[in-house]
Amino acid sequence: MELTGQRIGFAITGSFCTYGKVMPQIKALVASGADVTPILSYSAANLDTRFMKVSDLKAFLTQTTGKEIVDDLIKAEPIGPKKLLDLVIIAPCTGNTLAKLALGITDTPVLLAAKAHLRNQAPVLIAVSTNDALAANAKNIGLLLNTRHIFFVPYRQDSNQTKETSIVADMNLMTDAAKCALDGKQMQPVMLEPN
Repeated sequence: MELTGQRIGFAITGSFCTYGKVMPQIKALVASGADVTPILSYSAANLDTRFMKVSDLKAFLTQTTGKEIVDDLIKAEPIGPKKLLDLVIIAPCTGNTLAKLALGITDTPVLLAAKAHLRNQAPVLIAVSTNDALAANAKNIGLLLNTRHIFFVPYRQDSNQTKETSIVADMNLMTDAAKCALDGKQMQPVMLEPN
């Protein structure tokens, strides 16, 4: 499937150290002809960190996509009823967001957008980035891997010698994983060899 004309909600959560790898993927999606709408969790929308200032992130998103940022529940709610999107990508997806999504908790714009989109039996693509993926969040990844319409960008242990339970998606595979998700398929292999 080509991405030209596909309406993609690009949802960003608070794995701040991963933003540098995610931002080029947003540009790539736009360059491929996708119509990208940025969605921010409360942490992503409000916290300046050593990795990026919120004002810089928001400026990048609005300039790159040409769209208003969805950053509250009121803006996220119509995504499902109005069928505004063809695909929701959550990248980076923190362990906190993974856990809440697995348990049906929708208390942020990202989670409400995903829930609203899933009600239409439409695909959600997760690009995981969490230090506890092979610990406390392993069960949540398992639940989501077995949930209809949820797909993952292939991932690997990012530093298996120093952070044994940490996993990060290979963000360079995002465009191909998005095409697979839109076709209702999980890109394979899901788990990649460590770098």
